[in-house]
Amino acid sequence: MSHSSSDVQRSNDMPVLGLGTWQNAAPDACADAVATALDMGYRHVDTAQAYDNEEHVGEGIARSSVPREDVFLATKVWIDNLAPDDVRASTEESLERLGVDAVDLLYVHWPAGAYDPAETLGAFDALYDDGLIDRVGISNFEPDLVTEAVETTDAPIFANQIECHPLHPQAELRAHCADHGIEVVAYSPLARGEVFEVPEIQSVAEKHGVSEAQVSLAWLREKGVTAIPKATGEAHIRDNWSSRTLDLDDVDVATIDGIDREERMIDPGFAPW
Repeated sequence: MSHSSSDVQRSNDMPVLGLGTWQNAAPDACADAVATALDMGYRHVDTAQAYDNEEHVGEGIARSSVPREDVFLATKVWIDNLAPDDVRASTEESLERLGVDAVDLLYVHWPAGAYDPAETLGAFDALYDDGLIDRVGISNFEPDLVTEAVETTDAPIFANQIECHPLHPQAELRAHCADHGIEVVAYSPLARGEVFEVPEIQSVAEKHGVSEAQVSLAWLREKGVTAIPKATGEAHIRDNWSSRTLDLDDVDVATIDGIDREERMIDPGFAPW
């Protein structure tokens, strides 16, 4: 199925393209990137406690011309803060740093460290019930952990944020999330720059007269995946935004699907796989 360029937002109000902010901890650069993206048309901003930039993200939102209620804002609770009391305390600190009353989506960053399904997700349920978060998210959860989370939490699991790109397409995990009605959000959607060196992606980019980044982001959109590429400079922020108007045909998608490489870029020792 091909998505039109107007399909920037799904019925669940999560825009299908967002701005990632991982490794963007320089105060001015981070705030500038967020404000630039929002003023350009982005409405989805992703951060995390571990990124050490929530304050700068909040400043960028405040500095932009876009009202807070029009921004889909997501952050994540780090693995050290997943005991119930720490979930609440650290989330309240995140909200204070961001300068907001609530976030649209709060993720368990990794199922690691202090993560305990019943206790951690119970604390997320309480935040949801108290209106501090609008949606519950998980991140880096494999299929069995997704099922366990769905069966454990009262609030619906809205999204699973995972590494996903043409070199690590995650077909099985995407299908499992779809079966449970869970959105997939792709981090490192450009494989940390590796997509620029892949011949199949280069050929599709040349065919359409666009960047390899746009091709990769359009491919994710064709798969029903929300992407949150990190970008700091205005040129990259704009190039990623332009992917919304790129419609790949079936041959393009098949070409990218046929890439014979499997490379995971993010693989910490505490990962669940």
